[in-house]
Amino acid sequence: MIAWETRDGVAELTLAHRPANEIGTEVLDALERFLDAVEAERPRAVLVRSGLDKGFCAGADLRELHAGIEGRDYDSYRPELARFLDRIHGVMDRLDTLPCTTVGAIHGLCFGGGFELALALDVLVADATARFCFPELRLGIIPGFGGIPRLKRELGNAVVRDLIMSGRSINAKKASALGLVSQVVGRGQALEVARQVAAQAARFAPEVQARAKGFIKDVPVEALREEKRIFLEMFQDPRVVEALGRFVRSDDPMPYLPGEKA
Repeated sequence: MIAWETRDGVAELTLAHRPANEIGTEVLDALERFLDAVEAERPRAVLVRSGLDKGFCAGADLRELHAGIEGRDYDSYRPELARFLDRIHGVMDRLDTLPCTTVGAIHGLCFGGGFELALALDVLVADATARFCFPELRLGIIPGFGGIPRLKRELGNAVVRDLIMSGRSINAKKASALGLVSQVVGRGQALEVARQVAAQAARFAPEVQARAKGFIKDVPVEALREEKRIFLEMFQDPRVVEALGRFVRSDDPMPYLPGEKA
């Protein structure tokens, strides 16, 4: 499902939770265990990749989320949702601030929560199949795993507004032009190149990496806290539960996505 190994100073995490690495409690548990191991072992680089053909990660496990809130009033499920959100933000924050270089090998779907996971990494290598998208507004919510503050950290406000407000997806070439990914490589080559990047980073002293990363990569703490508050507040609207229900009942694997391509 999810496994990792450390070799030559690089800890490599493989996401392989079917159907498309959706982030629910099972994946969250595994990510927390991985970070516990990384913080104990202190590798010189971390690489995150997917072992599934569909892509890097399709986002949050919306079916699990819907099952947990269906038929309940907001006051009864809000504490559980808040605890889950605190945990996922904890994972993203820990990954964001690891004192070593973190590299993502991206192919296929990198949507919603998967996009947020990628944004917590330092360097992204994308193959030609990669697509990035924040479709959350179609569900009546905003990204809730730290996506907006971290996207604003990486890109200009005009692009952030476009991606969030339109919900459209962009391909690897566009992501590279915007400065979101560092390299675009041929189909199926992202892992090989990402491993090369991680191996190069692992040659540097840990304390040097930590100082450099701390200087060039800020963590938008207040904005992340505000995003969580807004996300939870938006779940008071019954239309959110209705939209999640439509998603669960749909035969379309991505029923909330717009049709535009870019």
